[in-house]
Amino acid sequence: MSAESTRMRNYRLEPGRGLDGLTLQRREVPSPDRGQVLVRIHANALGYRDLLVLAGNYPLPITPGIVPGCEGVGEVVKVGADVTRFATGDRVAATVFPRWVDGPFRRDAAAQLGTMIDGVLTEYAVLEEQGLVRIPEYLSYQEAAALPLAAVTAWHALTAGAPLRPGQTVLTLGSGSVSLFSAQLAVAAGARVIATTSSDVKADRLRKLGVDEVIDYRRTPDWYTAVREATGGAGADRIIDSAGPLWKSIRAAALGGEIAVIGYWLSGDEGAEPIDPELLFNTGAVLRRIATGSRAHFEALTQAITYHRLRPVIDRVFTFDQVPDALSYIESGGGFGKVVISHD
Repeated sequence: MSAESTRMRNYRLEPGRGLDGLTLQRREVPSPDRGQVLVRIHANALGYRDLLVLAGNYPLPITPGIVPGCEGVGEVVKVGADVTRFATGDRVAATVFPRWVDGPFRRDAAAQLGTMIDGVLTEYAVLEEQGLVRIPEYLSYQEAAALPLAAVTAWHALTAGAPLRPGQTVLTLGSGSVSLFSAQLAVAAGARVIATTSSDVKADRLRKLGVDEVIDYRRTPDWYTAVREATGGAGADRIIDSAGPLWKSIRAAALGGEIAVIGYWLSGDEGAEPIDPELLFNTGAVLRRIATGSRAHFEALTQAITYHRLRPVIDRVFTFDQVPDALSYIESGGGFGKVVISHD
């Protein structure tokens, strides 16, 4: 590391103040301790989650003065003592929950980057080696930055429970990043994919990703009826519900279908109805709460996308200095794909 790079820039946040609580600071580049690596961050991704953290409206505790951001990729530039999984020059991504290596989500693995512990909206980050994965060689840093949150969540949603089989029907709600990744992964697995969206432009882009049928939920508010019509009355075998309302997903589910409930507290479930226990019982649907994923989920995802040569959908790329502009753009809505921050 050159003398010029002994100092770095990173963002800090004060929760509850929105963008006014986000500041860019200059600090000394840290050194890794035992079991840690120093990563030069090349790219980040941002989403609506980051706005909620800034607003202090997030289900996990937020440490004042924390470095925000949970999606970052870069190059290992220094390793601490006893590090065995990585070496300098390796291209890596940080996992959102660095202590969640495998198995079910547990309270002792709940420390999340950018909320409870320092995140990755920084030029250099010291990270635990157990919380890193290698990124596919065929992806650029900007593309790989789209993976840690939305793609891992989509993979977890599709692989939890019964295996997804070719020919099954997968329903994705909306055109957010989790839904887009879910559609891409389901298409690659040989599933029939139905998606809901809000415009003809987005519908065309979804079809280009391989989606078989698109339902405009503005024109068809009771979109679950359209799902049943499209499946000959059977319903969807897997539903990736990242938008709600849940009662509509239950009505769209096939007998014994599985519904992955993702970030449900975000949607507010407008127009919600009480969940009818009889309907849920008769449908036999299984509800699964999905909280991003473990390192094992991330590693399995990278193998799958490498095999199929899948590329994330990128909406816009901003520079590191333009993080506030990127967040304002996300807040305005209407994008299609991930918003990426490039350091290069």
